Amino acid sequence: MVLTSEEKKQYNRHLILDEIGVKGQLKLKQAKVLVVGAGGLGCPVLQYLTAAGVGTIGVIDDDVVDQSNLQRQILYTVDDIGASKAETAAKRLSRLNPFVKFDVYKEKLTKENAISIFNNYDIIIDGSDNFSTRYLVNDASVITNKPLVYGAIFKFEGQVSVFNYKGSGTYRCLYPTPPKPHESPSCSEIGVLGVLPGIIGSLQANETIKIICGIGTVLANKLLIYDSLQMNQMVLKYEKDSKTKVTALETDYDFFCGILSKEEISLEEFQKNKEKYNLLDVREFEEREIYHIGGQHIPLNELLERLDEVYQNKDLVVYCQSGVRSKGAINILSNQKFKAKTLNLKGGCL
Repeated sequence: MVLTSEEKKQYNRHLILDEIGVKGQLKLKQAKVLVVGAGGLGCPVLQYLTAAGVGTIGVIDDDVVDQSNLQRQILYTVDDIGASKAETAAKRLSRLNPFVKFDVYKEKLTKENAISIFNNYDIIIDGSDNFSTRYLVNDASVITNKPLVYGAIFKFEGQVSVFNYKGSGTYRCLYPTPPKPHESPSCSEIGVLGVLPGIIGSLQANETIKIICGIGTVLANKLLIYDSLQMNQMVLKYEKDSKTKVTALETDYDFFCGILSKEEISLEEFQKNKEKYNLLDVREFEEREIYHIGGQHIPLNELLERLDEVYQNKDLVVYCQSGVRSKGAINILSNQKFKAKTLNLKGGCL
């Protein structure tokens, strides 16, 4: 494999770096990297790996572009609202670098497809936003023996680490047990500074390039924590836990993370028989002001304190924007021995 004259022009600033040069650029060209999620973290990761010349980039995401994404997911525009994130990202990035091949998976990563997909790549990058997927990505990476570049964001703080790299620790060494669903709010519940995923995603891309080119010191057995408000960062060391072994995927990652199986109802079915149900909206006040489908309103973070306000005289349909927070709300109600039958509004109210 060689670099064409056009590729040499494209990657000139890499080629004149002693640490990369032609040898390193050829390693990038031969590399195959899978990015899980084309959202806040996935956008900058995908942009910089494409620009760097990673030869094959896989992107898996079953989501579509929403207007609320545009505050931080800068690959997309208002014209992309409603379009597949994975497909839109690949089309746009192919215009940035025609020498990169993109594999597009417009599907959800599951325990049924994770191993077969991961086997096609050298490095996995986690750009997911929920614990069920993070544990699945970790376990599939361990089973397929792939390095995993991890990133996470929370309001104004981000984390970066590299797992399963040359025998290093894994996500389970750092986080042996998942938090309870209502203890780990998402960006849609508590917000996130728009530039933060750009910073953290860029750091993930940096670690990936270092791994491919064999340069620098990789963040294995180290967790970088970045605080955007105070503009400081720290690196914490952690040890590989020899007792933490992954030999097979969990049967159900939602169940493992404390998200119980829920009965679901579609919006269409609910609207046909709405007189049979009570309705509970667990989104934030700002979301409800923009749009709602009626019903009682108690934000998820207030639900425990206001349980006695929730109507129990009919079956209860719980909804949020996408169907994730409503599952957490049903968990809370179930743990508090809520008397009425609860159903999750499938896919949320959008």
